[in-house]
Amino acid sequence: MMIKKIAVLIGIVVCSCKPKEVKVVAETQDEIFIEAQNYYEKHMALAVQYIDSLSMFNANDKNAKEYFKQARIAFKKAEPYASYLKPEVGHRANGPALPILTEDTQKILAPIGLQKIEESIYDGVDSDEAYARELNLTKGLLVVLRNYIPQRPITPQRFFIATHQQLMRIISLGISGFDTPVSQLGLEETKISLLSLMDVYEMTIQPIIKNKNIQLDEDFKGHISQAVEFIGANPDFETFDRFIFIKNYMNPITRNWVAIRKVSNLWDATDNYPFNFNAPTFFETNSFNVNAFMPVSNKNASDKQIALGEKLFFDKNISEDGKMACVTCHGPDKGWADGLAANLDNQGKPLARNTPTLINSAFQRSQFWDGRSPDLISQISSVFTNEKEFNASVHQFSGDILIDSTYIALFKEAYGGISAKNTEIIKAISAYVATLNGFDSKFDKNIRGEENSFTEEEKLGFNLFMGKALCATCHFIPLTNGTVPPFFAEHEKEVIGVPSNADNKMIDEDPGFYLVNDDDFYKGMFKTPTVRNAELTAPYMHNGVYRTLEEVVNFYNLGGGAGLGFDLPNQTLPFDNLDLSKDEEHALVAFMQTLTDAPKKSVY
Repeated sequence: MMIKKIAVLIGIVVCSCKPKEVKVVAETQDEIFIEAQNYYEKHMALAVQYIDSLSMFNANDKNAKEYFKQARIAFKKAEPYASYLKPEVGHRANGPALPILTEDTQKILAPIGLQKIEESIYDGVDSDEAYARELNLTKGLLVVLRNYIPQRPITPQRFFIATHQQLMRIISLGISGFDTPVSQLGLEETKISLLSLMDVYEMTIQPIIKNKNIQLDEDFKGHISQAVEFIGANPDFETFDRFIFIKNYMNPITRNWVAIRKVSNLWDATDNYPFNFNAPTFFETNSFNVNAFMPVSNKNASDKQIALGEKLFFDKNISEDGKMACVTCHGPDKGWADGLAANLDNQGKPLARNTPTLINSAFQRSQFWDGRSPDLISQISSVFTNEKEFNASVHQFSGDILIDSTYIALFKEAYGGISAKNTEIIKAISAYVATLNGFDSKFDKNIRGEENSFTEEEKLGFNLFMGKALCATCHFIPLTNGTVPPFFAEHEKEVIGVPSNADNKMIDEDPGFYLVNDDDFYKGMFKTPTVRNAELTAPYMHNGVYRTLEEVVNFYNLGGGAGLGFDLPNQTLPFDNLDLSKDEEHALVAFMQTLTDAPKKSVY
């Protein structure tokens, strides 16, 4: 698609009092970004060439690691734009080394991509033939990205979104080790990403910014240089201070980038993306747009619809027998969970699984522990139709709620009247649940620099969470759930081998996602929940087996189910055990307790 040419004046504005200083340079936006587009294409082509070079050596050859590093460096330089254009291909090329389920054919595909090649080079290969296949298929992915870059000229919108996504990658994937779990090249690659950002900035919009706000230009360059220097002075993966790095280095860069976008006046950010592009960091109370996570039928809910949903949430008359309401399992005084291993169904018998919190649930791409529902509308509809819960038809209005005559006015104000179906009841409840969010915890205030109340133990806990303990490779910062940044289009599910009781002697037999897809790989697989507000939502795991966060941390420290001795060939944890000391275990718990920020109790 051709880019609409829009003249941009770069230089000193005409001034009648000093005519000799006038210098006006006219450029068009496509010309501004041509060099950057060539830069991205060139480095993706280099990544392809390095994969070709890798294919000339066995995985255990001394040259393999060097060519692999060079391939990753080239990929990281091209990644912002290439992966923006083709998210599914970019993620496959640099995603976790796990099999994937295809949506169209429901087939299991063996892992490929740079992370799988990394495993083969650093940990050994199953066979030379399998390694050759990994290289060939990964090269195919990179070729797709390389060939697509010149087909989509860079526009201001694409440029700013792609860069915002890359800043998120650095914080959530790069410094946590998600990108390079075996080689631990993530810190060095973070330097590459930041220096690449500077290169692209200088070859594109820097003249505009220098003309309009030279101090902003100097601040941005200075903050990138300082961040790169900090990594250079602290290269060890386990001891790297990610709290300080984000707070003192990445947050200033992000603030600068938001200001640069505004000063450039090239693109007015829209609100239909997961990011709030005007939020100065990724840790603000409004850094994410809840509407981008909502189903199309329930975006931009009105205050009247939310108020109706709040009243319905607490009303037992929405269930068939009038015994259950949403609040039955999701109480405001229990962190919007229930404090039970398993709540009771409408017959007084235990439900199959533990009740998760509703706080920030709108920001998940999977609902229920097995991830069978993609959004809140689907999740709430399933509760309505579940014979053990509301046991009410979605297609027939729950007329008993009209015992409270105030509903008549509420429905009229929210939806213009009362439907013959429960559809609008479900939409209203969903709209209300989507407001139950909390991003103003002690952690958030400290990482934003508004407070300086973090203890050394809490800071250690965060650094362990983001580093040695590998928590953030599944519980992605800043949401701390399994919704995968920077596109937030899919939700991770893991097999971790949860035991059936706290003595850790037997594995729990709940098949999890296997009930949704009956491949053995998915036995015992569950979605990754949020860690935010975990202090309030004991007991833990899908079966409520652990009463304390200390027990949860110890379970992971031992290596999950496999570490407990269970036969789990499909366990997906990226470690055998964590080798954390007791002090480190306590520090992790201390950090998680700083994530508490539950919404206030409802007025109803």
